[in-house]
Amino acid sequence: MDHFSYRNTNKMVRTHVVVGSRPCCFSCAMEEKDPCVRKAWLELSLRDMHMIRDDTELALTLSFIWRYAMADPENPELPSLGVFECMTRLMKKGLEDVEWVMTGQNVYVPYYAAHIIGSYTMKKPDFATKAVESGVIAPLLELMRRKMSWVEQRVVVRALGHLASYETTFEAVAAYEDEVVRLAMEIAMTCVDVVYEEFVSVQEKEGRVRYHSDLLTRGLGGLEMEDRKAEEWASQLQCWSLHLLNCFAYKQKCISLICNKTFLKELSQMWGGLVNHTSPSGIGLIRILCYSKQGRRHVSGSREMILSLCNLSRSSDDWQYMGIDCLLLLLKDQATRYNVLEMSLFYLVDLVEVKALNVRKNLGDRITKVLLMHYCKTKKGCAYSHKAQKALKELWRNKVERRRRERKFMSKNQDFLRETSVVVYLIKQQANQLLHVGDIEGAIKCYTEAIGLCPLKLRRKRMNLYSERGECYLLLGDVDAAISDCTRALCLSEPVNSHGKSLWTRSRAYDIKGLSRESLMDCIMFVNGRCFRGNIPYYAAQMISKQMEATWLFEKARASKLGRMMLKEKFHLTGLSTITEEPEKKKEGLMMQRKNLDPLE
Repeated sequence: MDHFSYRNTNKMVRTHVVVGSRPCCFSCAMEEKDPCVRKAWLELSLRDMHMIRDDTELALTLSFIWRYAMADPENPELPSLGVFECMTRLMKKGLEDVEWVMTGQNVYVPYYAAHIIGSYTMKKPDFATKAVESGVIAPLLELMRRKMSWVEQRVVVRALGHLASYETTFEAVAAYEDEVVRLAMEIAMTCVDVVYEEFVSVQEKEGRVRYHSDLLTRGLGGLEMEDRKAEEWASQLQCWSLHLLNCFAYKQKCISLICNKTFLKELSQMWGGLVNHTSPSGIGLIRILCYSKQGRRHVSGSREMILSLCNLSRSSDDWQYMGIDCLLLLLKDQATRYNVLEMSLFYLVDLVEVKALNVRKNLGDRITKVLLMHYCKTKKGCAYSHKAQKALKELWRNKVERRRRERKFMSKNQDFLRETSVVVYLIKQQANQLLHVGDIEGAIKCYTEAIGLCPLKLRRKRMNLYSERGECYLLLGDVDAAISDCTRALCLSEPVNSHGKSLWTRSRAYDIKGLSRESLMDCIMFVNGRCFRGNIPYYAAQMISKQMEATWLFEKARASKLGRMMLKEKFHLTGLSTITEEPEKKKEGLMMQRKNLDPLE
């Protein structure tokens, strides 16, 4: 029998503990009022927790510790008493003893152990240091290698991301940098397909791994709720993997490895979406890469990446400013400017009248300055194509020279704005009449004339003119011109991206171009900005429904699986075998074996 004595100023408390048992459950120890007794019981419980034989009690205790950690992640009590050493022992036991981890509810142990580590290290660097000194990295890496499943990978990547975020613990993670980066890239590229293939596409409740379902919904809800949570968790797994890569890219480590062509192509399409809207996802990592010369060189060589950045820069997405930042960084670098300018120029010129976006002041002037860099010295664009030269010349004339000219007129003629405003109004009325009788091209000419005359200072009038002309272009089927004009109108709105008519027109134009994500964000902004008194118009609801289906996180995986099934069926009908038959049969056998091993089934 082991026994420990603790003394305080008022009384002697003697606690007798038999190895392998505790005087009370962990939650009771947490409720103990006497600090000395509480500390003794908690320290002993954490030390001997891996020896608990009751798998249900162990799983419930870990669940309790995780909730406690999430409620107060900066509380030093459990970290000081050995919670990290305890979680390390439990993860190692789960990885080394297959029979034990597959007994009862022990299957939950590695998941909760990694989750507790991530929860305690998300805010406090000194907790992260304690975790590293306790040896958490080795078992976390084993789980990241998918020793168990994607469910454990999710919490492991989160924990490693926190450890890699601090100066004091980054090097401990970087000791395995090549493997960690490769694994994080692989997870980011494949996790959506894995979750869909192994969970979402399994439409029978009995076919899904039970503990996965229980973790997702805490045992409540049917397939629909499980699918919703699986989408959220898959998005988190991808975003946390990208955050881990961010930590290395920020330190300019493994840049050439991260900038793999295949990965960059996939990265440009990684979007946290509505299920994970607080994470910048792919664009966050792209911006970090653009801060380094090596990263800019690789990014500028990916056409898919540049096109994605251009589309983002002309959207109402929360991360629009990041897309603009990336393009400006690429344009400022002489080594990458000419690879990027020809494509980005025709997107960025639509943004030159924006005043502020996010916390960036005078953003339109910054964009103008970068686009006209070197051009303003020679007044020629010899290094550019004829189309680019023409666009730069027009930008110089309409933004720089026109501003100077208008300031000069206003200084001499106090009535300049009022007189010009009257002329613009009359031309606009003429355009409206032409539009009313169906002369759309005539209306466009009048709107163009009015825009040319309307002073830059009259931002609201210019906004309405661009919006009306954009609608006319859409009626004629000129989708690109419609998007351009609506973007210019939205840059002039106060606040930016708030003009309802322009948002709705651009949403429809993006829909025609097949840019579902951009169309969805514009439509959501349109609905949020209008007072519909809780009743969203049918046309807007229909658009949102259509684009949400198109941007569903698992849509690509679903289409890919459907294509494989159709191809397989085609080969079977023709009497031919396919190379996918054998792996499918093997996978089915493994799934059956796994199901039989799972005691919760």
